[in-house]
Amino acid sequence: MRTLLAALLLLTPSFAFAEDIGSVGYRFKWLGPNDKIAVEAFDDPDVAGVTCYISRARTGGIKGALGLAEDPSDASIACRQVGPIDVSKLDGIKSPHEVFSERASLIFKTTQVVRFWDARRRVLVYLSYTDRIIEGSPKNSISVVPVGLK
Repeated sequence: MRTLLAALLLLTPSFAFAEDIGSVGYRFKWLGPNDKIAVEAFDDPDVAGVTCYISRARTGGIKGALGLAEDPSDASIACRQVGPIDVSKLDGIKSPHEVFSERASLIFKTTQVVRFWDARRRVLVYLSYTDRIIEGSPKNSISVVPVGLK
């Protein structure tokens, strides 16, 4: 049993988990929580020293309170260097690589952040978007973190 659990943990992708920073309501709902825009932060799981902030619309009401609502596809991202980055490890990172994923509906829709390493320009590029099993959304946002500038 322990071997099976260990194997499952090794096969699980190493996504970052978002930390709630705060939110603001933008639409009043008579029943259940209001619709809101939430701001969350997560650290890049592979590049120490980079934190991304993502803002996303969250659907309220009764469906939102029960986790049955589908959130809008709008999201914005800003990533910043918040500590030292080990530049020697960057050429070995996967690119593109999904660093964050969270559901935006009960089962079929997710908001994702994918990291790209542009070695020529020495920048990390973070792309946020929402996809769905059948049809995703072209709405997206990017943020760029320069690395090793003097």
